[in-house]
Amino acid sequence: MRSLFPSPKDEALPPLERELETVLARFFGSIPEEQRPLLSEWAPRLDIEENEREILIRVDLPGIQAPDVEVSVEDGILVLRGERKEEREEPMTRDRTYHRAERFVGRFYRAVRLPPGADVARIAAVMRCGVLTVSIPKKPEMLAHKIEVKPEA
Repeated sequence: MRSLFPSPKDEALPPLERELETVLARFFGSIPEEQRPLLSEWAPRLDIEENEREILIRVDLPGIQAPDVEVSVEDGILVLRGERKEEREEPMTRDRTYHRAERFVGRFYRAVRLPPGADVARIAAVMRCGVLTVSIPKKPEMLAHKIEVKPEA
């Protein structure tokens, strides 16, 4: 599953982005303005997997500490926010030149719409080795269970 909330950096894309947002809003409902990423933010990569008991979301956040990550649920949407701080020890000077700077720094944002069967009260998040794992248990009534078929008496 891919996020429906990308954060493009290209200034030429906003008209196309607005048009795409309008089309997606027809199918999935509109996204409140405060939940949309700002153009200055970056979106970390994530994987979403599901098993019979829960949904697991794993987000790559190398170099980011747990206190710098915020996980919340807002109107049925799991929101991940945070910031990767600049790691450069010295500012660029005449005798120091960066030939390539590709790593994202600054604020990040990612949002994932939760399915109706998600047990929001029991969501847990753990950061380990630069990977944030968010566990979203399913409500008991959404879990598969076997129904015994009895012979007629």
